[in-house]
Amino acid sequence: MDYRYLGRSALRVSPLCLGAMMFGGEADEACSRIIIDHAFAHGINFIDTANVYNGGRSEEVVGRAIGGRRSAFVVATKFGFPGTAAPGPNDFGQSRKHIFQAVDDSLRRLASDYIDIVYFHRALAGVPLEEGVRALGDLIGQGKVRYWGVSNFQGWRIAAAAKMAADLGVDPPIASQPLYNIVARGAETEQLPAAVHFGIGSVTYSPLARGVLTGKYGAGADPDPESRAGRGDVRLAQTEWRTESLSIAQAIAERAAARGVSPIAFAVAWVLRNRLVSAAVAGPRTLAQWEAYVAALAVELDAEDEAFIDALVPRGHASTPGYTDPAFPVEGRIV
Repeated sequence: MDYRYLGRSALRVSPLCLGAMMFGGEADEACSRIIIDHAFAHGINFIDTANVYNGGRSEEVVGRAIGGRRSAFVVATKFGFPGTAAPGPNDFGQSRKHIFQAVDDSLRRLASDYIDIVYFHRALAGVPLEEGVRALGDLIGQGKVRYWGVSNFQGWRIAAAAKMAADLGVDPPIASQPLYNIVARGAETEQLPAAVHFGIGSVTYSPLARGVLTGKYGAGADPDPESRAGRGDVRLAQTEWRTESLSIAQAIAERAAARGVSPIAFAVAWVLRNRLVSAAVAGPRTLAQWEAYVAALAVELDAEDEAFIDALVPRGHASTPGYTDPAFPVEGRIV
């Protein structure tokens, strides 16, 4: 396994990170354990979860599955989103109160006395960041947290978090988790360069554009009822379910077939070919899906493949001109 240092830290992680967002939900505990065991057997030492995935069951499944092997894994989780349908005013966000409670709850669910990496799950416009950075510094001092990072932070916020930590005398962030795939290349403009500049490793997520880049969806065709699109996934409908992305996925599937690899392996290998990426989070629902992700580690793309993708989606852009994720709106106009 080509373990990589995460940013300027001395922490080494596998380039493929096992995303546990399906665990305890669409992937039941038995299936989740099989996937985790497969990952461990193949040298994958990085697991990504969050306090809100499947109401906290993801963390519980991960905790039980890694058991006595806890020290062999780098476990990352997150805070920030509300965990219930009717949260109280301090049951989310980035206050000291919420962060301390969220970390204690995650430790209990993970059945561990420490968490390797804790992320701000999202940036909150207008909410003070300093309090959250101080809180994480204190948790590191208490030994409950080893490292911290940011998720879904724009470039300037990554810079602000790094500068703030330095000013406060807090350990710097070691990881940034942006969205990044062939049909959503916006992270190339600022998020990836900013992270590298400040010595932060980029652990990108959604390398398959929420399943679109598997090539299983035909443009204009009804999706399989058992697929994510067929089940009416809201975030897929808001984001990657776009005509341009569906057409591009078919072109990638043809290219991958010509090279003798799966579209999944091709798309993940493309993400990992970017030297600014430390690791890519892959979130399987089945063992077969996970095996397809792992196959990407043996795929070597070349300059012709790079030019092929650039012709489909220009660097730094999304497949659809003017596209903006409604969950992360543009903040630069207030009236």
